Amino acid sequence: MALLEVNNLCISFGGLRAVDDFNMKIEKGELYGLIGPNGAGKTTVFNLLTGVYKPNEGIIRLEGQDITRKSTTEINHAGIARTFQNIRLFNQMSVLDNVKVGLAERYKYSTLEGILHVGRYRKVEKEMDKEAERLLAVFDLDKEKDLLASNLPYGKQRKLEIARAMATNPKLLLLDEPAAGMNPNETKELMETIALVRRDFDMTILLIEHDMKLVSGICEKLTVLNFGRVLCQGETKEVLAHPDVIKAYLGE
Repeated sequence: MALLEVNNLCISFGGLRAVDDFNMKIEKGELYGLIGPNGAGKTTVFNLLTGVYKPNEGIIRLEGQDITRKSTTEINHAGIARTFQNIRLFNQMSVLDNVKVGLAERYKYSTLEGILHVGRYRKVEKEMDKEAERLLAVFDLDKEKDLLASNLPYGKQRKLEIARAMATNPKLLLLDEPAAGMNPNETKELMETIALVRRDFDMTILLIEHDMKLVSGICEKLTVLNFGRVLCQGETKEVLAHPDVIKAYLGE
């Protein structure tokens, strides 16, 4: 059984078919790329997978479970976490507390315990701090744990967003153009971090990008999207050699 299976997914906005008959299958442990030019529909697919949009047609299954009509919270609890093309952090919270937000569903105490700092509060907070610091160390952010998120350099803000998503303990991690706005050195470091997360956490990752060179260097499989439709998909080498991809995407 595939970890994620998407069948015949469609959505329209004002008569415009933004995603049309989209199909995808991702096996556990894969690092999969979803690529295409700007406006191809990549982020719309992510919004469908995470419940931000509800499709007009089609089915989304995670480990065989139909999650098509579930809310964003239900889908996150089912095991899908994501980052965004435009970074969304809690800028006036510390780096550590941003990650603890992601941990909140896994570590519980009552509202009264939280207000009065009694009962399970101190023990749970200590456990959350320890787990958050462990995750931050993976992303080389542990030394900045007490800084405001807004005071981190851009590249480290990207890493923090991934760390917060990982804190929810996902089965599938969706990364929406994580290298956007980065310089070459930052991009190289981020790609190494993504490979590390995939290896050390046995994480399945779906990566959105428009940079063919970037994703072809890290992903085993690709789906090329253009005008909301799948142009080509399969093993990376096969996709790169596909004449439609060369013509429509690479402009040759």
